[in-house]
Amino acid sequence: MLSIGLALALFVIHRMSILEERSFSSPLRVEVEPNIAAASPYPATVNVTVRGEGEKIRSLTEEHIEPYIDLRGKGRGTYRAAVNFRKKGAAQSIEPLEIRVEPLELSVTLDNKISKYVPIKADLRGTVKPGYELVAFTLNPAQAFLDGPSDLMTGITEITTVSVELEERSEDFSLLVTLLNPNPLTSIRGVAMVEFHGTIKEIMGLENFSGIFIKPEGLAGRFSADLEIKTGTVRLGGNPQELQQFRPPENFLTVDCSGITQPGTYTLPVTVQVPPNFTPLRQEPEHVEVRIR
Repeated sequence: MLSIGLALALFVIHRMSILEERSFSSPLRVEVEPNIAAASPYPATVNVTVRGEGEKIRSLTEEHIEPYIDLRGKGRGTYRAAVNFRKKGAAQSIEPLEIRVEPLELSVTLDNKISKYVPIKADLRGTVKPGYELVAFTLNPAQAFLDGPSDLMTGITEITTVSVELEERSEDFSLLVTLLNPNPLTSIRGVAMVEFHGTIKEIMGLENFSGIFIKPEGLAGRFSADLEIKTGTVRLGGNPQELQQFRPPENFLTVDCSGITQPGTYTLPVTVQVPPNFTPLRQEPEHVEVRIR
């Protein structure tokens, strides 16, 4: 019997001497009552060390060891509690398996949990293409539903999105953007992404062109025309840079006299020859009296 006992002891000692160790980080859970929330910062992860046979423990990951602090049944206040762990999945069938977690205990403050809707604010970055502007944007939904400790939630008045890049955009666009949790101790209930839709329009520059001669066109060679008003003014809208470079052509303002067959005085419309990239907003005069001789 002594020989058998000694053999078993030597076997166990040898077995333990050849075990390997490895460490990794696992997310820490703080378990509380449904109406209670953690109100003080605590480590998001803790260090887990496992010791066992090399091939077996090399397959273990953070999913197989779940560290947790059990504060169920506790109300508002500050508590110091041990960090425990649960074996999950493949870790449940490995023997021998030693598990250590660090730190061994933590202090956590608890507060009443409240929920509320807060508006969502888009974080806009960059500028649209020159000559264009972002005239409007919408977020769908426009509000987020947050859970968190009472004192902390009082100071949260809005929630922002990740950056929405506007750089070099020149037309309407839509995309899904992620919401940024304002504090690790709060949580966004439901959707964590919203739809952003931006409306981009070309900037309408304005430019007045005055002192432009009104040119009669189409008049038969045997006639001459005398205009009561010889010059006019045109107000154009369009791209500001293109407007600054534009020079009115000779036939910018014209009067069509091709239908006149007899001398006399006629009131005829004044026509503006506008390039397709500009919009005529106003002209003076719109009609002019023409004496034909």
